[in-house]
Amino acid sequence: MSASRLLRGSGTFLACALLVSAAAVPASASPGDIPGTAGAATLTGVAEGPRPAFYEPPSALPAKPGTVIRQEHGDTVADPLRANDLSFDARRVMYSSKDREGNTIALTGLVVVPRAKWITPGKKRPIIVHAPGTQGTGDRCAASRKFQQFSQYEILFMKNLLLRGYAIAIPDYQGLGTPGSHTYMVREAQAHAVLDMARAAAGLGFTGIDSSNPVGLNGYSQGGGAVAAAAELAPSYAPELDIKGAAAGAVPADLVPVGRKIEGSLYSAFTLYSAIGLMTGYHIDPKDSLNEAGLETLRRAEDHCALEITTFGGLKTATLTKDGKPLYTSFDTEPMRSAIADSRIGRLKPAVPVLVTHALGDDVVPYAVGKQLAKDWCAQGADVQLRTHLNVSHLTGGFTHATAAQLWFEGRFAGTKQLSNRRLL
Repeated sequence: MSASRLLRGSGTFLACALLVSAAAVPASASPGDIPGTAGAATLTGVAEGPRPAFYEPPSALPAKPGTVIRQEHGDTVADPLRANDLSFDARRVMYSSKDREGNTIALTGLVVVPRAKWITPGKKRPIIVHAPGTQGTGDRCAASRKFQQFSQYEILFMKNLLLRGYAIAIPDYQGLGTPGSHTYMVREAQAHAVLDMARAAAGLGFTGIDSSNPVGLNGYSQGGGAVAAAAELAPSYAPELDIKGAAAGAVPADLVPVGRKIEGSLYSAFTLYSAIGLMTGYHIDPKDSLNEAGLETLRRAEDHCALEITTFGGLKTATLTKDGKPLYTSFDTEPMRSAIADSRIGRLKPAVPVLVTHALGDDVVPYAVGKQLAKDWCAQGADVQLRTHLNVSHLTGGFTHATAAQLWFEGRFAGTKQLSNRRLL
């Protein structure tokens, strides 16, 4: 199938019966405290808009992470006649996971499997968990919903992987699509979303897909952070997964220099997303540091999509804080300092080969952050390859990462050893 046709109708597929696990337990804390549980409230108390019934979690959730709660046909408005069903089987899925504190939550996502037989005789089709880059904070921004509406930019980065024949699984992250605030940049929550998406994909009943399929992890920007964190946590959280490698681009491994870089820029919204995510994940009251203007701005940011980025473009966050300092400076004071330190990636050794890509001219995540991540992993003896690109922006670096990752995965799934360049770091 041609790439142009894929772009015209990229998420389609056979209708499926509802699957609900019998091993269900109530959520372990007040729903208002846990995004991704029934009735969860937002950080700022702003009421969320109505969401499709599929995205409403049941009151009792399966205790085992990665358990499929429900699934449905992954339709899109661009393919009303479901012509793409001939080439792909795609399904939206709700599955169980854990937040950073170990509470059981419900996450959603999309899984797409080509109908053509896998091209390598005697081998199983690889599953690539493609962690999306920044989508925003509103439930309407969830990647699986954007695919349904045919307004999801991630298709540009994953279409060649689909055309190659890989199964692709895309998680929505905690609180993105489901009730409650999105825990943007919370390391454990994002890692769990990725790893449990791989588990859920294996349990959806696709032909030729089960728990024994090889797995690859791929992501850029927020997705790069999620994949990098997943690579670190996989040995302890999901040791049964046969992960062959993780490709992580423009990883926001250290949020302090990222916040400094984007202050007052086109990407100021990302600082607001980070504040919402970290304050939610670590139970930090925004009233302690934000003035009335700041609280109102945070309320507005609770339902904001990344493609609306100009809304907060050029925002000077010093106007939002009680001390008159930019919001990112709170990352150096308690309680945010501990949250930032806990969210830093690079303190644990990945057990699988990792590809780190970064653009020298990245205008969102400084190149030095990505290089330091590679150095931190190398110092622990990890199998790392750092690829430096000459792109002049964060956006264009995403396309370069997609090309590099596709070729890199060919080697990992073929079982060849990657050429680490850690001695050059």
